Amino acid sequence: MTIQFLSFPGCPSAPGALAVLERVAAGLGVTDRIEEVDMTAHDTADALRDWGSPTILVDGVDAGGETQPNGPGCRLYMNAEGGTSGIPPETLLSAAIRRAME
Repeated sequence: MTIQFLSFPGCPSAPGALAVLERVAAGLGVTDRIEEVDMTAHDTADALRDWGSPTILVDGVDAGGETQPNGPGCRLYMNAEGGTSGIPPETLLSAAIRRAME
């Protein structure tokens, strides 16, 4: 399984989102390394530059359900209460990782 954590330097949601991702992955017994990708680095593939930050790709599929990048900038995720946050809900990440494990 390939897990990529895409963000840009200074993204205010990145530390919290990465912590949630690491917690969920560990809880599911995932031992694969989480690849942290700086979307602004000169050697980052063009296909990864246009996602919002933070974005989590599991085997190349967006954990948030988007089918294509929505442009660089801050990204928001919908929570169970209908609100938004820059940190994806644990349930969203858990479902994405479980699908990849099947």
